Amino acid sequence: MGCASSSSTVEQNKVDAQRRRLSVGHVEGSAEDATIEIDEEGRGLLTALTEKNIIDLVETSGEVNGRKMSIGSNTDTGKTSFANKTMQSLGDEIDPMQLGLGYTCRKGLKPESPNQDSWFVLKVENHLSMYGVFDGHGQKGHHISQFVKENLPKLIMKDSRLKTNDGLKPLLFDAFKKTQALLAHCDRGKLHDISAQMSGTTATVCIHDHVQKKLTCAHVADSTAVLGKTLMVKGNKEHKAEVLTRDHKPDCKDEKERIESKGGRVVFDGYANHRIYSSQGRYPGLNMSRCLGDLMGHVQCGIIAEPEVNTRDILPEDSVLLVCSDGVWEFISPTEAVNVVMDYGPSKAMMSAERLAKESWDRWIKEEGGAVVDDITVVLVYLQQPGRKD
Repeated sequence: MGCASSSSTVEQNKVDAQRRRLSVGHVEGSAEDATIEIDEEGRGLLTALTEKNIIDLVETSGEVNGRKMSIGSNTDTGKTSFANKTMQSLGDEIDPMQLGLGYTCRKGLKPESPNQDSWFVLKVENHLSMYGVFDGHGQKGHHISQFVKENLPKLIMKDSRLKTNDGLKPLLFDAFKKTQALLAHCDRGKLHDISAQMSGTTATVCIHDHVQKKLTCAHVADSTAVLGKTLMVKGNKEHKAEVLTRDHKPDCKDEKERIESKGGRVVFDGYANHRIYSSQGRYPGLNMSRCLGDLMGHVQCGIIAEPEVNTRDILPEDSVLLVCSDGVWEFISPTEAVNVVMDYGPSKAMMSAERLAKESWDRWIKEEGGAVVDDITVVLVYLQQPGRKD
């Protein structure tokens, strides 16, 4: 007869199963608080950002020619699997179908936590659009992702370099850095329910310049952006995928070298991920080498908040932009995702976002045997639409 397992062992095994492919592994030991310095200007900045919403900043920037709208997620504590996260919209009422815009944010199969993904879309007609996805992790990851979703776009929008041809890359570097500093400030002051010592978020932001017809993506971690292209091959239309972002994983050669040079360790977890640990203990257990938040990992393990930034021209064959959390990409390839959404087209953008999310959910259930499903966020926009002015 086999040995019986204690109830505590059974429960731990369930937790381990739920975390196998998620961002934070099993954490042991303790660590001292880590802090990042923020100056007086930064303290005042947080107050200024809190006082205005993103539409207010658009209006004060002078970019008010045309309609403007913003929509994005709100933190909620619902625990129902596959439930759609609550949303808030600001500005002019615009039918997403008119923009070829689709979005959904679905809670995964993680009974111990709410949906930790956050997302936003900003549209300033005839000028720019901005799309962002943030995948939180750790006990307070849903608060971190929401904070970044609220404040990172504001920092970008209020910066005068947004209007210049060569200022966007340094602007984005600075905006990510300031957001990290603001998280540290809130963590020390216990503000906004922020506890960022061992909780954090991915961040992927794409800016579509409608005047210059350019797309700029800035990101940390693994919420991937993909461009779907429609090409004529031997007289037939074929859809191809171009990945615009690189997943920041600990086993990437350059990322691993930096982590180890700063005192961190990269260890394979025996299942699906390489994870980062301090030399002093079994924490933070992250499977990403860049992120926002995770203060101890930044100080002790070489994790950084510096984004990679890439700009490209938007070409006539560029059909759809996908910005999604890794709940989508774990079991679906970029080409598969593009083919799923291109079956629908701009007039059914919301339907295509929901279809991709459901396909992702089904793949998780099949591959993981119903043990775990990550939160799933899809933001997409069809770039080529008849009659579109921008």
